[in-house]
Amino acid sequence: MMSSGDAARVTVLITGASGGIGTAICQLMARRGARVILHYRSDRAAAESTQRALPGDGHSLVQADLAEPAQVQRLWQEISSRERIDVLVNNAGIFPDHPPLTTEYADWTAAWHETLSTNLLGPAHLSFCAARVMAQQAGGRIVSVSSRGAFRGEPGAPAYAASKAGLNALSQSLAKALAPRGVYVFAVAPGWVATTRVARAIQDKTLLADQPLGRVATPEEVAQVVSYCALDAPASMTGAILDVNGASYLRT
Repeated sequence: MMSSGDAARVTVLITGASGGIGTAICQLMARRGARVILHYRSDRAAAESTQRALPGDGHSLVQADLAEPAQVQRLWQEISSRERIDVLVNNAGIFPDHPPLTTEYADWTAAWHETLSTNLLGPAHLSFCAARVMAQQAGGRIVSVSSRGAFRGEPGAPAYAASKAGLNALSQSLAKALAPRGVYVFAVAPGWVATTRVARAIQDKTLLADQPLGRVATPEEVAQVVSYCALDAPASMTGAILDVNGASYLRT
């Protein structure tokens, strides 16, 4: 278990750091004293803006398309050759709409390929790289941002739900495999989150009626749970999937 004081010695790689939940995670981890490596795919300007706003120093940017295995390997080699990575946060993800009854077959197959490559295979390949190094250094943590959709389904974006269900299974499989080497693995499963990308959707009265809190989660609330898993959660919690959905979906 790492206290907030220990965070000053922790280096964290956060994927999808250029906005929304990723930015909130970067900000909180930096406030707790961690050195942050911010990953982005294409929006360098947004990632640079996030980096400039972080407290502390030593933060850096890295670029890669996580849907491309060769770029994942290049990214990890680039980072690990110069510094130790203590925590990997798999946050990057996409949500393309592809409802089964109205989507053309070509668009359907493209959505599945793109979504699984980015949301599941990318984190799987990056976690593989991290696991090897963390096992050798006898310690580390992997935290993946999953989704409520992994449990309740996403009728308009089934590939997204499937990718997040796979991410949960990946996290629990890695937790079992890596626990003997002091590497702990967690998943955080938000429901709707108030990001710029979904600002209009979360004003829908039908959606809000499904939220016992009367609102959706904030990026900062998700970041708090990710930070807890990354720095504070006891070893015995490895393999846990933590819901952050305001009781909008309860599972047993």
